[in-house]
Amino acid sequence: MKIRDAELTDMEQQWQERAFESFFKMVKAPDGDLEVVAHLSQTLNNAETLDTIIEFLSRTPQGKQAFIDHPRLGSVDLQQLLTLPENTLGYVYADHMTRNGLMPLQTSKSDNDYQFFIAHIRETHDLWHVVTGFDTDITGEIQLEAFYVSQLYASRFWLALIAKNLLKAVVDDVETAGEYLNAITQGWTMAQRAKPLFGIPWNTLWSTPLKELRDSLDIICIENLRSDSG
Repeated sequence: MKIRDAELTDMEQQWQERAFESFFKMVKAPDGDLEVVAHLSQTLNNAETLDTIIEFLSRTPQGKQAFIDHPRLGSVDLQQLLTLPENTLGYVYADHMTRNGLMPLQTSKSDNDYQFFIAHIRETHDLWHVVTGFDTDITGEIQLEAFYVSQLYASRFWLALIAKNLLKAVVDDVETAGEYLNAITQGWTMAQRAKPLFGIPWNTLWSTPLKELRDSLDIICIENLRSDSG
């Protein structure tokens, strides 16, 4: 038994070393470096963690059904979406993507719940930006990361992304710390009030007015959050 415990302790220490190495590599990398983010995700999102996230998300009927149906975004034609009325989800999403020089992510097929969860989050990331109204700058990303922590479970990965930005503030520009802390509060508060976004079949909602969708999801804009907290 003592030998087995020693083996586990050694394995845990090795994992911690890999986790710290991946984390600090991300801290040192330029913002927006998706390769280091992906590496951190692979290090922190092990099977045990993903099982916990899946169990957490499956507590709602929508989340439970998502792990049965595995709804994927599919092929997205941004130019076609730009022909929709300007107040619709599809138009606002396509406009968001084109203005920021982004293209919908082409993710591999998902053969199990683990692969589906990761693919679903990656390909709907910008849709969550649009629906929440969070910008794509550092502050907006922190807001969305805090939103994720609340709605997708407080996993090591999402917490690490927030910690990375706070650590960068300490090293690079401590004056941004207040702004970042406000962003965390705003994202968390919005997520706590909102209905779950995970598992929504977004490609069936392109023609839905964005305001109507936000209202149905209890998404409260940042301006109202500020006035409530003030």
